[in-house]
Amino acid sequence: MTGTDLLSNLVASLTAALIGGWLAVRLGQSAILGYIVAGMAIGPSTPGFVGDPRAVEVLADIGIIFLMFAIGVQFSLSELVSFGRVALAGALTQVVLTLGAGYLIGTALGWGGLEALFFGAVLSNSSSTVLGKVLDERGEADSEHGRLALAWSAVQDLTTIVLVVVLGTLATSREQLGPQLALAAVKALLFLAALVPLGARALPWLFERTALLRSREVFVLLVASVALLTAYLASWFGLSLALGAFLAGLVVGESDLSHQILGEVMPVRDLFAALFFVSVGMLVDPAFGLANLGLVVLVVALILGFKGALCALLVGAARYPVRVAVLAGGALAQCGEFSFLLARLGAELHVLSPAVFSLLLAGAAVSIVLAPGLHAAAPQVAARLERRLPPGPLGVLARPERHQLRGHAILCGHGRVGRVIAATLRQRGLPFVVVEQDPRHVRHLRAVGIPALLGNAANPLLLDQTNLEQARVLIVALPDPLATRQIVDHARQRNPDLDIVARTHSTVEAAFLLQRGVSEVVHGELELALEMTRHTLRRFGVGALEALALVQGLRARLEHGAAEEELG
Repeated sequence: MTGTDLLSNLVASLTAALIGGWLAVRLGQSAILGYIVAGMAIGPSTPGFVGDPRAVEVLADIGIIFLMFAIGVQFSLSELVSFGRVALAGALTQVVLTLGAGYLIGTALGWGGLEALFFGAVLSNSSSTVLGKVLDERGEADSEHGRLALAWSAVQDLTTIVLVVVLGTLATSREQLGPQLALAAVKALLFLAALVPLGARALPWLFERTALLRSREVFVLLVASVALLTAYLASWFGLSLALGAFLAGLVVGESDLSHQILGEVMPVRDLFAALFFVSVGMLVDPAFGLANLGLVVLVVALILGFKGALCALLVGAARYPVRVAVLAGGALAQCGEFSFLLARLGAELHVLSPAVFSLLLAGAAVSIVLAPGLHAAAPQVAARLERRLPPGPLGVLARPERHQLRGHAILCGHGRVGRVIAATLRQRGLPFVVVEQDPRHVRHLRAVGIPALLGNAANPLLLDQTNLEQARVLIVALPDPLATRQIVDHARQRNPDLDIVARTHSTVEAAFLLQRGVSEVVHGELELALEMTRHTLRRFGVGALEALALVQGLRARLEHGAAEEELG
């Protein structure tokens, strides 16, 4: 491959990604859909310009490295440990059951045993790349279900290493299976033994020393070098590039400079991540999908329906609320880069026939296209299930607690916003009850004597436990607009005179909530902008009272949408 070939494919891929992404976002869809369609347009299965899949694949590998490195920086090591037990047990169980289901269906379709095993292995993995992109687009990377799904996906990635060794050895020499597995395990342990101690001490020190130079160019080069070098070294030890980059980001994320590192890598990540989805689209043959539509629908149903439901059930079995379980299951109901890796391995070993290989590629690609829509629909599915299921033991207050709830506050959500409100109410000795989805928070609140309910506050049965009729104020501190609407509607039915305060991140949503009877809506970004405006005015010598009056006037105009046109 010459430099000219690489440049021409880079230009073609980025141009196609730009056009596809622009059209997709313009139509209200995820940019991922536009990238995949763009890849199909320049792929070998459609007329017109044909890009070189191998050249684009090299560029896509860089995108995967930066994307997984950024995810690792965002994902705290302590959070991975906290989710580790559930993610480890759940993901391993899910992989084994999906592998078994794929094997049974593959043999039922008349495929050979090893081919059916490859089929199940391809279905078992979820794409960390797709997952991270969807969560980032929806602002849910820091949510409980988002962090759990990322930890789950990391365990799946580790199982891929084992599957590559097992399936590759079975296809060549079954007698060497034991030694090959042992060798792969030793290599992985050696890599981790070198990365964790070295990275935990050396990398933060190196980043801090480089930051003292006050050279943004050198700092960016260091970030890119660490991500690429760690991924490259991981491949030496038999690990994937993506997993090596994720582990490096995880270690670097513990540094005090993690936010600066993330800020520098994100533009590069977004650029090259688009190339990954273009490379996926180039592998898809639309004609094959149309000719074998029934089989493609079957594969997609297994990925979205069976695997998604299985993940949700396993999360629910770990005593997570229904909403967290459904959202995590919906986020994991897709296939991606490691699925393509396993499918390519099967084709190279002549285990997968060309037809089955194309079928797996088509099914995995369709699952990526449908992933954003499925994730967006998951909250509504969760809400319906919550209405039908009774609250668990932590979702019911004892009788004495319920009878004592009079003139109290109801706090929906105990996250970063809710915790501040709860701390203040507790400090003043004011009565309140908390509704929270994280069982750890609920147990802690009850341990310190605060009435708390486990589950989604949008569940009417759960919300009724808070004695809405006798409450003084309802505080909706949730970032979920759909759940906020459902809470407000049910509370208004139970207590038309109840004072309600809710948070939002949208001017349109704020206006909608005010029409539904919410007493006060706090627009997070608006209040942040107003406070920064007040501070800036004071620095220019504007008096405190005049600055306050100006800010209040600006607030009134923005709340009515008039100032939006003023500010362009």
